[in-house]
Amino acid sequence: MRIGELSRRTGVSQRSLRYYEEQNLLTPTRLPNGYRDYDERTVTTVRRIQILLSAGLGTSAVAEILPGAVDDTVVLAGRCPELIDGLAKERQRIDTAIAALIAARDILDSLVGRPLDPEADTPSG
Repeated sequence: MRIGELSRRTGVSQRSLRYYEEQNLLTPTRLPNGYRDYDERTVTTVRRIQILLSAGLGTSAVAEILPGAVDDTVVLAGRCPELIDGLAKERQRIDTAIAALIAARDILDSLVGRPLDPEADTPSG
């Protein structure tokens, strides 16, 4: 199938599909006229890429994961220890980022309605 049909079937823009190819996430064959030709399995691969990207993984991590994704019935199969370790590290990175964002939000919440002059908080006696 050509890139337009792949785009329609997956809901992913042609621009994104070309980007995935640049990042070595997709490897279409080239027809004699230079057009990209994707096989049927590419639909599943694109859907898998979208899920992994939405999980916060970067394209380099996705590129490492895709070769091990051989079961088309699940996003990922947990048979590869390196994959599991890598995803655990990525999850920890996300947890750390979430904790930092929550702390920043809490600081902002504490600033709302707070007097500018710290002395204003103490009752005068």
